[in-house]
Amino acid sequence: MAKKDNQQIEEKENLAQEAPVNAEQKPAEEVKEEKKPNKVASTIGGIFYTLWRWIKRMFLGASKEIAFNDDLKVTRLESPSRIAAQKFFRKKVAVSALVVFVLLFGFVFIGPLIFPIDYSYSDPAQSNLAPTMSLRAVPAELGNTGVRDINGTASFSAGVSKENKLYVWGTTKPTITSGDISVFPESIKNDNVALAAAGKDHMVAFTTDGYFVGWGDNSLGQYGSDDPESISAYPIDPIFKTKLDPSRYGGLYACNQITGAIYDSKLYVWGNKNALTNINDLNKNYSANAKKAAFGYYRGIVLDNNGVIHGYDNQELYVNTRDSEGNCKVYPSASAFLKTKKIVDIAASDNVFYAVTSDGLICAFGTSNYGENELPLIPDGEKVISVSAGGKHAVCITDAHKAYSWGYNSDGQASFKGISGYSAFGGARQTYVADENGKLTGAYGLKGYVMGTDGLGRDIFTRIVHGGRMTMTIGAVSVIISTIIAIIVGAISGYFGGWVDMLLMRVTEIVGAIPFLPFAMLLSHVLTYTPVDETTRIFIIMVILGILSWTGLAHMIRGQVLAEREKDFVLAAKAMGVKEGRIAFKHILPNVVSVIFVSVTLDFAGCMLTESSLSYLGFGVQQPRATWGNMLNAARSDIVVRNYWWQWVFPAIFLAIATICINIIGDALRDVLDPKGSGER
Repeated sequence: MAKKDNQQIEEKENLAQEAPVNAEQKPAEEVKEEKKPNKVASTIGGIFYTLWRWIKRMFLGASKEIAFNDDLKVTRLESPSRIAAQKFFRKKVAVSALVVFVLLFGFVFIGPLIFPIDYSYSDPAQSNLAPTMSLRAVPAELGNTGVRDINGTASFSAGVSKENKLYVWGTTKPTITSGDISVFPESIKNDNVALAAAGKDHMVAFTTDGYFVGWGDNSLGQYGSDDPESISAYPIDPIFKTKLDPSRYGGLYACNQITGAIYDSKLYVWGNKNALTNINDLNKNYSANAKKAAFGYYRGIVLDNNGVIHGYDNQELYVNTRDSEGNCKVYPSASAFLKTKKIVDIAASDNVFYAVTSDGLICAFGTSNYGENELPLIPDGEKVISVSAGGKHAVCITDAHKAYSWGYNSDGQASFKGISGYSAFGGARQTYVADENGKLTGAYGLKGYVMGTDGLGRDIFTRIVHGGRMTMTIGAVSVIISTIIAIIVGAISGYFGGWVDMLLMRVTEIVGAIPFLPFAMLLSHVLTYTPVDETTRIFIIMVILGILSWTGLAHMIRGQVLAEREKDFVLAAKAMGVKEGRIAFKHILPNVVSVIFVSVTLDFAGCMLTESSLSYLGFGVQQPRATWGNMLNAARSDIVVRNYWWQWVFPAIFLAIATICINIIGDALRDVLDPKGSGER
């Protein structure tokens, strides 16, 4: 055998000697002449390379060279959480639901910082408005040709150009019975309107050919009732049924179901008897020698040709002269001050009246809730010559042709001080400024409501933002409380067993047997008659929801702990002398966290729905604080459901989106965290 091996070796050596030289093989002489590498440079380079590898491993993470070396490649180990995350993100529906929920969560928790809310605010003139963004959309033709007058009381505004053309914009169908205000009667032609006024739900106009015209809602004689015996409406004077003399027009006004007209220096007021508290005095005692009228939401005043105001209550009066501290001077009696002055102009917001004196002062009197009497500081040398007012703000013009605004500034309608302007007009929540030719130079204020308003004129969008934060906060806190209780009870009961398990499970069954919704309603009803503030009441509701909703999760945790405590790692921990409590909560509980996580996700949606149910039934968070549930509760009447769809559709959509997304996420987590499932269902 050895002889045969030696023979094979000799044959291989002979073949090697006889083989041709490779063309790329260099001659021996050339090999000897090649420059040998510098050993010192190689050594230094190796040292620096080694240092760089140490630095990378120290500060940038361990080297992965071994993992990617073909000879030393090992199988990469991945944690269960990483595997679960990979499975979850392969579920497109679940990922979409997660993205939507995160966006919604950010919307309701960051949104309140961008869209603040005043819970005390209400505006009956803006009630039940459909979604619109046209409240400030002045027709370009009117703004360019020259404005004679612009006015508005509620959801729509009217403007008359210098060419006697009438324009209407905004929500032109403000109520169920008003009809479309933008559809003019046949007597209104392209260029025959001398004066026009926009009320809450009706429109009136004087034409250049001598006629009074009204349209819109007339259920309370807003623009003309012929019944002198009516118990609800003052009838229109017969003079307005005849042809009039346009040269004797004095003014035309409309407000909340009221129309006022000055003709031949006499004031006529008709419409809803209950709209103005002093409508009878206006007609009987203050109608003669009238120059101008101003109607608030509940009261009206008249300025006669002698510069005297009639019809106001003797309240405190604010004047834009300053005291030693820089505040407006306040006079205890409006009557005592106004009787010493000649008044040249008047205006009215919802609750505050304004008067301009002949010596250029601006005065305010009435009930101010939104800074309507915080009059602007007019620079020395300027005098106020005119004033106009909106719902809760006002604007004046000085003899220096400057415009100054003040009052409620939610949308920028009272944001300017001293801008150029020759005339200014106040809408409900808008302000318009024009130059010397009547061309509009600025339109300020509310553009509209993305999601409409409710029955009190509150913005649905803003309330959804704040209501979502309240609903989700209540749901989250309730789930945290219930989860803590369930973990403690379930873990102790499952680990120790015996009489401890028996006692805790009987308590769990007793709590679980309580009828949840009736009990929560009962406790909430009791809280209604206890002297606690709204914040405490909301906290108690969170606690109630948490205390009554932990039993199901406790049973689940107990079952999982019972199975885990029989495994070898528990026996090993006991043998090492680990304390029982540490074994239960540090060793066993992490192995059942997937069940807890899934249950918490689903319970979050359940608590949100429960809070919404309580609020919907009137036993949860009370108005004016907003939750999605009490917004739905406020919209549950048959009239609202049929005619004001936006008041219940938008809260229902947001609540549905939140709960559906949470349930989809919870179902997906249950699939991917189930060690016995495929995770790909």
